[in-house]
Amino acid sequence: MATWRTMQAGRVLMGRGAFGQDLLEEITGVCRAEGVTLGRVEALGAVQKARVGYYNQAARRYQFLDLDRPLEITALVGNVSLKDGRPMVHAHVTLGDERGNAFGGHLAPGTVIFACEFVIQDLSGEPLERGLDEQTGLPLWGMDD
Repeated sequence: MATWRTMQAGRVLMGRGAFGQDLLEEITGVCRAEGVTLGRVEALGAVQKARVGYYNQAARRYQFLDLDRPLEITALVGNVSLKDGRPMVHAHVTLGDERGNAFGGHLAPGTVIFACEFVIQDLSGEPLERGLDEQTGLPLWGMDD
């Protein structure tokens, strides 16, 4: 059965990532600078190149796809929680090319911004801390059953 907690919506941060910077690092840096330890993330824009991951469930590890070309960010959604006591952004991204082909997966370091506008919604409530989930091999939220 699903487990959950109730959170309260707080302030909303809207901004722009810097040209040539790593997308995941930029969003994570804003969260750390602003003390966002629990939240939601959205973004759109374009990247100069991208790196996305796919979690191979059988091997219990990520496989990465490097896309060394300009792409549009058609959607980026994610969340912010704690891992090892520090804010961590977990985001998935869908990217499109000039022919309308889509690529997507787990946003990984190595995705370089061309232009990016983001929204981060700060939430308040009992913190969610990531820890190793033995069943999946992933760093998931520790939720009390």
